[in-house]
Amino acid sequence: MKYYVNKNAQSNGDHEVHKETCIYLPRLENRKYLGDFTNCRDAVKEAKKTYPTANGCKTCSNECHTS
Repeated sequence: MKYYVNKNAQSNGDHEVHKETCIYLPRLENRKYLGDFTNCRDAVKEAKKTYPTANGCKTCSNECHTS
């Protein structure tokens, strides 16, 4: 599955990580391609290299979402 991170932080400072099929996937100019991963944990780990506050999307990567 292809994963992307939102370049724009949420109000709480998180940069959400989304699957390519997510209804909340940011527009092309507002997202960064992370790569093809078998799970969201690896995608979030990759996102944290650029955005230390990366977090899984509550909708499409709930198992990687932390409150």
